[in-house]
Amino acid sequence: MSLELRGITKRFGALTANDSIDLKVESGEIHAILGENGAGKSTLMNIVYGLLSPDEGTISVDGKVIDIESPLDALAAGIGMVHQHFMLIPVFTVAENIVLGHEKVKGPGFLDLETARQEIKRVSAEFNFDVDPDALVEDLPVGIQQRVEIIRALIYDAKVLILDEPTAVLTPQETDELLRNMKKLRDQGTAIVFITHKLREVKIAADKITIIRRGAVVGTASPSASQEELASLMVGRPVSLDVKKAAPKLGQVMLKVENLNIHDHTGRTLVKNISFELRAGEVLAVAGVQGNGQSELAEAIVGLQEHIDGRITLDGEEIKVGRVRDALHAGIAFVPESREEDGLISSFSIEENLILDLHDLPPFAKGPVISQNAVAENASKRVVEFDIRAQSPKDAASSLSGGNKQKVVLARELSRPVKLVVASQPTRGLDVGSIEFVHERMIAERDSGRGVLLFSTELDEVIALADRIAVMYRGEFIAVVPADTSREELGLLMAGVKR
Repeated sequence: MSLELRGITKRFGALTANDSIDLKVESGEIHAILGENGAGKSTLMNIVYGLLSPDEGTISVDGKVIDIESPLDALAAGIGMVHQHFMLIPVFTVAENIVLGHEKVKGPGFLDLETARQEIKRVSAEFNFDVDPDALVEDLPVGIQQRVEIIRALIYDAKVLILDEPTAVLTPQETDELLRNMKKLRDQGTAIVFITHKLREVKIAADKITIIRRGAVVGTASPSASQEELASLMVGRPVSLDVKKAAPKLGQVMLKVENLNIHDHTGRTLVKNISFELRAGEVLAVAGVQGNGQSELAEAIVGLQEHIDGRITLDGEEIKVGRVRDALHAGIAFVPESREEDGLISSFSIEENLILDLHDLPPFAKGPVISQNAVAENASKRVVEFDIRAQSPKDAASSLSGGNKQKVVLARELSRPVKLVVASQPTRGLDVGSIEFVHERMIAERDSGRGVLLFSTELDEVIALADRIAVMYRGEFIAVVPADTSREELGLLMAGVKR
């Protein structure tokens, strides 16, 4: 079954998310939609799946124009979708999730779950999915939850399968298994739309590549194209994907964490008995699938976590619980994983955001009064140094793109005397050009003698930047390994397998 989009346009107020997009996906083809976060990829596929309505354009299946007003219409037309954020009910079993919205009864008032169980077992056996129909979804690892989503689409006879950033929460081994199953589905005649921003995976799996930038199709490419060529199409200029760095020049111990435990408000342990040291002039990368305690560990080091046991010292001085301002003034730069929620005050101007952690210190503070001249002068320097693209430093931070918001955070955190940089998912949602800039700055901080503690779920980023790698699994450091450790070994550790 083929899928064709012609002239699809979608606007949200003044923003054109999709601009007259044409796309054709043939039966038995993996067609990759490549583009950075915010390029309009997911919006386009949400239109195909009936979650959004286009302002203009048509959708055709096997040459026939159809109206898709809901996911039920899409499923009826043979179109299934696995979303980046899974659409599963955690407290339901696998079988109950599969029948949701398609309930059939057996006898007076009893759900026919047995048929669903048999279908789940059939598809699981065919694709080696190993999914228990009676398991609660909340008890399943994310890789198995994704298989449940794929099984649901296949049981309802999807001939076009849309996978939206399907590898975002998978280990390398789970990613490789998914790519193999995609090829198996393709060989059986399924048309697969593979939405991603990961160049390596596109080159492995795709038969055809369409690149979207700022809501419009800017080109097509063959999987034989180099990663540099694909990256250039994505951002509109030449990009270097190699991180250039010399061997580290290690200094004294900058950060020391001893027997750290972190609990939530109910007493549940989120981080268990972690101890490590980070030296000046070193990048220690913490790898792992999202949700294994990385966020809590990063926050504890800057004093944001309340319920902790253990000791954290920076250059010999203890970091106190709940004393974030003291931690920042002691020499910690913090790049949080959510720049919108934790890194910026969106309604404040760019120049105000650039002094958030320095506003009470000279030259910005003169007693109880902030020096507007000093604030403006600082902003002028940082806008140039960090290539922040804005009409004016007095514009609200909310007016900036994701990449430029991150540059504001970096400019604020790295333009003051610091000893330690704690960077949590520093390139999430950024285009390839902005990623290149962030990576260069991380290495520059390390080479200037600062310690860098990097938290990233992007394994390519970890391998490119790290001098040592700590792998975090279920709240613990399962291992600390050299930077040249193989992807296979790192993937096993991320899944909790220690040789």
